[in-house]
This record gives sequence, C-alpha cells and structure tokens, in this order.
Amino acid sequence: MTNGFLPRWTLKTEGTIMPDERLPYGQTIVVGLQHVVAMFGSTVLAPILMGFDPNVSILFSGIATLLFFVVVGGRVPSYLGSSFAFIGPVLVATGATVGSPNPNIPLALGGIIAAGVFYFLIGVVVQMAGHRWVERVIPPVVTGAIVAAIGLVLAPIAISSASGVSPDNQAGTAFARWIAITTVVAVGLVAVYAPGMWRRLPVLAGGAIGYLAYYICANILGLGQAIDFSKVGQAAWFGLPTFQSPVFDARAISLIAPVAIILVAENLGHIKAIGAMTGRNLDPYLGRAFMGDGLATMLSGSAGGTGMTTYAENMGVMSVTRIYSTLIFVVAAVIALILGLSPKFGAFIGTIPGPVLGGLSIVVFGLIAAAAGRIWVENRVDFANPRNLITVAVALVLGAGNFKLTVGGFTLDGIGTATFGAIILYHVLNVGRAATAVERPQAAE
Repeated sequence: MTNGFLPRWTLKTEGTIMPDERLPYGQTIVVGLQHVVAMFGSTVLAPILMGFDPNVSILFSGIATLLFFVVVGGRVPSYLGSSFAFIGPVLVATGATVGSPNPNIPLALGGIIAAGVFYFLIGVVVQMAGHRWVERVIPPVVTGAIVAAIGLVLAPIAISSASGVSPDNQAGTAFARWIAITTVVAVGLVAVYAPGMWRRLPVLAGGAIGYLAYYICANILGLGQAIDFSKVGQAAWFGLPTFQSPVFDARAISLIAPVAIILVAENLGHIKAIGAMTGRNLDPYLGRAFMGDGLATMLSGSAGGTGMTTYAENMGVMSVTRIYSTLIFVVAAVIALILGLSPKFGAFIGTIPGPVLGGLSIVVFGLIAAAAGRIWVENRVDFANPRNLITVAVALVLGAGNFKLTVGGFTLDGIGTATFGAIILYHVLNVGRAATAVERPQAAE
C-alpha cells in the first residue's frame, strides 16, 4: 500500500488480486456485478421485512459503500448493505407487521440514526485507543448471546408471516403455510446442492423458486390471491424513490440504538477475516471502518433507508475468486445506485407474496440465531464455565420472552434487555477475576 490517501492500484491479470491491485477494466465491471448479485438477496429482503422502500435501501447501499471506501482510504475491500440486526428492534419500535408497509418508518429512522451516531463514536474511540477494549467489553460469549436473542425475538414474526396472518384473517391459511414451506425447502436445497455461485445465493434463488410456485398456484390454478402486476407496468424505468424524514422518539431510540453493539462485533469479525484472507493486518483501519459504517447508517437513516453493515456474502465472493481489489466495490456501488433509481424495479419487488417472505424470514431469522453457535464454536467458548452459561441462558430467555423493562423513562423490549443484560451480567459475574477473556485463551472461558 502507498502512503497516499488512496492506493495506487497496479494492474494484475492472474493469481490473487490484492486490495491495492486491479484487474483490467472489463473484468473489474464483471466482478463488480457479481458482488451486486451476492448482496442483492439480503439487501432487498431486509427493508421488505421491515416495511421500508427497497429502492431507497438499495440506493443507499451504493452510497454507503462509496462512503465507506472513502473513509477507509480504499484500503479495506467491503460492501455495505442492509443490516438484519435492525429488523427486530425496528418492528418492535414501530409495531409493524413483517413484510407489510410500515406506517411508522420515521420513528425507526430516528432510532437508526441514533445507532449510527453510537457506532461512529465507538469508531472514534477505537481509532484513538485501539480495538482491544471492544473485545473486553463484548467478548464472544456476550456477542453470541445477543445475536441469538435477536433471532429468537423475530421467530413469532416469521411464523405469523408464513401463516398468512392478517388483520382480517388471524388464523392464516393452509395455502400460505405450504408456500412458505416450499420456499424454506428451496432455500435449503439451493444452499446444499446448487452448482457454482448459485450455492452462495440461496436466499435469492430460493425466494425466486417460492415466487414461481406461488404464481403457478395462485395466478394459474386459482388456489390463492393472484399476484397483481399492474403497478409494475405503470412504474417508470428511472426516477427518484420516495424519501422520508426521521422522527426522534425516546422509546424507539432506546430499542434501536443498542444495535450498534452488534454492528461493532460483526464488523470486527469481518475485517479480521478479510485480513486473514489477504495476509494483511487491517487492524489499524478498524476505527475508520466503524466510523465509515456509522456515518453510512446515519446518512441512510436520514432519508428513509435501513441501517448499514459490512456484508459476509461479499466476503464469500472474495474468498472464492481471490479478488480483493477495492475498486471492485466502487463498481458494485455504482450498479446499486442505478438499481435504486428504478421505480419499476421497486414495483416488481413489491409483488413478492407474503408467504414467500414468511418462508425466507424463517430461514433468515433462524440463521441469525444459529450464527451465535458459530461465534461460540469459533472462539471456543466454554459452557462448562457457569459465568458463560448463566450469561447466555438469561439473555436467551429475556429475548425470546420479549422481557420489557422501564428505566428512567425508557422502555426496553426483549432485544434491549437481552443486550444490556448480557453485557452487565457477564461483567458482574467476572468481578475479581485475575484475567479477562481476552487476556487468556477463550477455551478457559
């Protein structure tokens, strides 16, 4: 890497392409498009589940990626997209139904901005004092507990959507449940058996199969409510999406702002992984990465977009292709900007049936909870240690039971109580210990 603000990318046509190297321009565009495909399923699904405009979120994923690129000086290859960690807090704070238009988006935006500010300030401290303190405050056992709690809070929401529950039909329908099950199975089959890159796009491909199944059963066989494509035909190819302004509400902020803790842990793990893949120490850029992600989240929330985070899906593409050039993500960001400016694209996304979204929700929310297991296994967290066991046990029940607590006028729901409960309880149970989890092997934990 050069000492300038941005690297001087050198041309390389074969082998591993490092962050400060580049492919020929034609290949750069093709690989950039591949990264758009990789992020597409999740970045579109997250806003739909929260009732946000997917066009706005896609647009701001491109803007967020460009902003992140500038803040880290083009040194860290990464794509920023809609974070699933916001889904639970946003739905709880706004009282919205998964997959339906959200009437209280401004309340959520205020909380998203607050999370971005919190995230940015953590980045400032990390840039000044290093990142070790983050690992001390939220060690892997705590991070995993919080992630699992988020997945469990979302479980009833996913089941409601998959069952076709609506204000007019609280029992749901058998047709909706079978479509949801078909979607779940399709995602699993793609993830396990699909060839090549399709195996890395199970949400996108599985969702398409579920959509097709619904279309055949409803529009052709008449077994359910037909998909209405009229809005797709009426929508323009290009135009600005519908932006919204935030409203700052104390309760919504108290529910959503703690998500910043999850984003810190997530981003930390992603950048560590990228450093391992490239063989370069990216720790000096952690503070700037947190600040870039925080700024991107604030900017997105200020106009109607979702909270942003670095994407594991795109890390998977880098791992497969061994192409880490940061210029690839500039191309991907520009393509996302173009998609975000297409109302026709947004109208088509709006035709996705509720049961299909419900099936995808079952998988995605389940994967959020299951990701906790991966965190614990990779960090060799010892559950024979009662400190770890009790911390996780309490957090899981607080989250799954949606335990509410009012503190100083702020009402914390399940995700908030699980987050702060896990952090506080872990450190209370570790008072007086000679060494922290970071100072000795994780297996001792």
